[in-house]
Amino acid sequence: MVFNITRVGKGSLTLESPVMPAAGTVGFADEYRSIIKLEKLGALVTNPVTLLPRSPANGTRVVSLEGGILVHSGLPNPGLSKVIREHRAAWDKLHVPVIIHLVATTPDEVEEAMLLIDEEETIAAVELGLHDDSTPDDVGVLVRAALARAEKPLLVRVPLLGGDKIARVAAEAGADGVVVCAAPRGTARDAGGRLVSGRIYGPIIKPVVLRMVGLLARELTIPVIGAGGIHSAQDARDYLEAGARAVQVDSLTWVQPKQLEAIARDLGGLVLTQPHGAFADEWHPAMGETEVNRAVRPDDKTIIQKPKK
Repeated sequence: MVFNITRVGKGSLTLESPVMPAAGTVGFADEYRSIIKLEKLGALVTNPVTLLPRSPANGTRVVSLEGGILVHSGLPNPGLSKVIREHRAAWDKLHVPVIIHLVATTPDEVEEAMLLIDEEETIAAVELGLHDDSTPDDVGVLVRAALARAEKPLLVRVPLLGGDKIARVAAEAGADGVVVCAAPRGTARDAGGRLVSGRIYGPIIKPVVLRMVGLLARELTIPVIGAGGIHSAQDARDYLEAGARAVQVDSLTWVQPKQLEAIARDLGGLVLTQPHGAFADEWHPAMGETEVNRAVRPDDKTIIQKPKK
């Protein structure tokens, strides 16, 4: 089973699972390698990166909310050249495509960044992250600047507010797909009583984003990727049923990282249904064929063993 997440044509990107992490959740390469089997994911979406280095935000960075959290990071990163230099070896060893999330700053910086990215063979595609205040005209200019300097597939992650208009402009400008959407911005009071602005993550945003995904999936001729509030395999299936080609999982990965892998395996067709009459020790949710058949000879070669009847 394959899932095409970009415009059909030369260089289109297909995945074996329609599930991937959202930008900013699992780092740049293999930070979660000891917890998550990255090869079970559809793709690896990196943390946001800018052409030039960026420092972390000052002050409170995380505020707990009912039904989610507010995060203010400032998008810290060492800059595109250093990110590529330090992580290309790890990307080359991954068994899934790498999608680098490039923060859209100015058209000139986007063009320069895309030149570097297009020369890097370990990067399969680019996800362009937009500022929430970007106008449709701004987006058209940025997307065209990106496409003028690269042949790799270009996804555009749109904001929640005004995201429908932005997505239409991105598609018209030549984007190969849109990610709907970036976590919405909000303001909350931290433990010290100060008002902090940041992005809101959690199940609470799913109904709003799911509606937008459905609207855009019916209207656009390019693939739509759903992102926002996914905390179960059913949440992910809801997005696919609404018309999304794939999904991105964010805050769930921070609290239950193994669930990202479980959802990816589920929607990628790697999870077994419960056998009729199976006992509690013979099956569990997210169980796959490898686990069912696991038994090892002294020489470490696998013996296929069928589950008990």
